[in-house]
Amino acid sequence: MSELNSANVGFEKQLWESANILRGNIDASEYKHVLLGLIFLKYISDRFEARYQELVEEGEGFEEDLDEYIRKGIFYVPPTARWSAIAAKAHDPSIGKVIDEAMYSIEKENKRLKDVLPKNFARPELDKRRLGEVVDLFTNITMIEQGDSKDVLGRAYEYCLAKFAEQEGKLAGEFYTPACVVRTLVEVLKPYNGRVYDPCCGSGGMFVQSAKFIENHQGNIRNISIYGQDSNATTWKMCMMNLAIRGLEADLGRYNADTFLDDCHPTLRADFILANPPFNLSAWGQERLKDDVRWKYGLPPAGNANFAWMQHMIHHLAPNGKMGLVLANGSLSSQTAGEGEIRQNIIEADLVEGIVAMPPQLFYTTQIPVCIWFLSKNKKQKGKTLFIDARSLGTMVSRRLRELTDDDIAEVADTFEAFENGTCEDIPGFCAVVETVGIAKHDYILTPGRYVGIEEEEDDGEPFDEKMIRLTGELAEMFTKRQELEQEIRERLGAIGYEL
Repeated sequence: MSELNSANVGFEKQLWESANILRGNIDASEYKHVLLGLIFLKYISDRFEARYQELVEEGEGFEEDLDEYIRKGIFYVPPTARWSAIAAKAHDPSIGKVIDEAMYSIEKENKRLKDVLPKNFARPELDKRRLGEVVDLFTNITMIEQGDSKDVLGRAYEYCLAKFAEQEGKLAGEFYTPACVVRTLVEVLKPYNGRVYDPCCGSGGMFVQSAKFIENHQGNIRNISIYGQDSNATTWKMCMMNLAIRGLEADLGRYNADTFLDDCHPTLRADFILANPPFNLSAWGQERLKDDVRWKYGLPPAGNANFAWMQHMIHHLAPNGKMGLVLANGSLSSQTAGEGEIRQNIIEADLVEGIVAMPPQLFYTTQIPVCIWFLSKNKKQKGKTLFIDARSLGTMVSRRLRELTDDDIAEVADTFEAFENGTCEDIPGFCAVVETVGIAKHDYILTPGRYVGIEEEEDDGEPFDEKMIRLTGELAEMFTKRQELEQEIRERLGAIGYEL
């Protein structure tokens, strides 16, 4: 796992490595709920304890008054669920049952968490001795000098999500989008205020990064309202916990639900939409939705939901709303099953603000080449689209994985800002501003490489004739060397009785 874009991951890494001894024979997909559940439980207990001490010091006797916590946005933690009670039982064989009962009691006192928390700590395959050791580790979190426990635990949750994504591979696509991809969306869209929506929100990474962006730019997190939805029950619960540990309130619907067939926010018109929907999703329910109002630009094909996701999001945009969504590159050029016509209609409606071709190997889950579409209901640069070819950006942080650096993300975001301000200049091989009539000449295909051209090479100052004499001389030397090597191979094979 890379730590390229993560600050202060010393404790998170220690937590991961120490807690990993717990796993035993439990699959990563199951074990993650154990570890993430403990992080969440410690977080809400720490927050409760801080408020509890405040109330004790006030001396009014309100330390067990539920309303005193609710009005501060803090979950009330019953006495048997407080971390001190759990820590006291860390080395008791019943520790798994103690934690499960703590989760039940917290849900009972906090309706927002009903049926959200994991309650699988008493299972026989979870080693209770090791579970107690991890409880001890969590007990010492506040002793780590890396910020307050909220910050440490929030980063730990995010770090562990990424690690589980790395281990689960393709299965991780349901809950995790690489942080550098999310940050690219956020830095371009700049969701300072208004309604932020993700119709396939996974574990909530889009929301967390939006909140970080606001904090980093001295904004007020209360200026955004968060809306989301996810069809996977476990992922929906993970998102609820991830947002709670960050102190973010969100409307994710009353339960997990299919975005196409059971839209939890039918009247929502969002100011910002950020999403990484499942790539090339088939069997998404088209036969039941043929006359749906969302398909303004054409009925999406039954075998691929790419343009169903896009049109669902366009439908939910406010009059000045902006959106960014990650899709497979096929969405840029496909002409099959009516997709070319839908894409053309969206382009002619002047909705496409920019397209970014992303580098390969950014995802744990797929090697499919991906791009980011940025759309706007009210573009500043009417009739123009920005194309960025970012395929050469990023740094390999492992044999299989690439990450965009802070500078890479800033380069993309700054280019978009220059485009919106009307000051963007074409850079061969990287970016180009193209009018819609120019896109029409390419049959409404949006592959950035068609428009940005090839990067200009610096003139090395060597005259052409001299360069050709030098290069042909080097080539002749290579040919001679090849003949020598070929002869040597023949002689060695002949010496052991083999002839070519």
